Amino acid sequence: MALVQKLPPLERLFLAKRARCFLVDETMVRVGGVEGWIWVAYEPYQRRFLGLWFSWIRSSMTAEVFLRQLIKRYGRHPVYTDGATWYPEACRSLSLEHRLLNGEYRSLIERAVQTVKDRTENFDDNYPCGKRGCSLDHVKNWLKLLNLHKQPEYLKLIGLIKEVISLK
Repeated sequence: MALVQKLPPLERLFLAKRARCFLVDETMVRVGGVEGWIWVAYEPYQRRFLGLWFSWIRSSMTAEVFLRQLIKRYGRHPVYTDGATWYPEACRSLSLEHRLLNGEYRSLIERAVQTVKDRTENFDDNYPCGKRGCSLDHVKNWLKLLNLHKQPEYLKLIGLIKEVISLK
């Protein structure tokens, strides 16, 4: 747990360099017994996570903050969502094109979100948040670590390290 809590922003090394569009969705998690939301952005052509972000609330303002981070990193691109009411409003506010997910994109984002859900299912059991007024650093660092471990360059690097270790 200490490694996760002190993890530097290594994910910057492995982020996609560019994106053609953003597939965006959110999923509920429990932190300290309280409902929170993990926002997920996925790039379907490179099959990469573009961003993972945590918030306590789910609203158009929260969606706008998340989308603003994506724009800053990747530029302006069409946003595909499941049609939840907060996305069109956030996209209008940022002058982004909003589209509803079609069958192929829907299955891609659902698989990406399921990957996150699979890894967060027991998160609160393993990393409970008992602090009053918690800064959520442990949650943010865990999301950075999850994002890092899903990138192809990281997987290739780990494969090379394993190869070198097996030669000794």
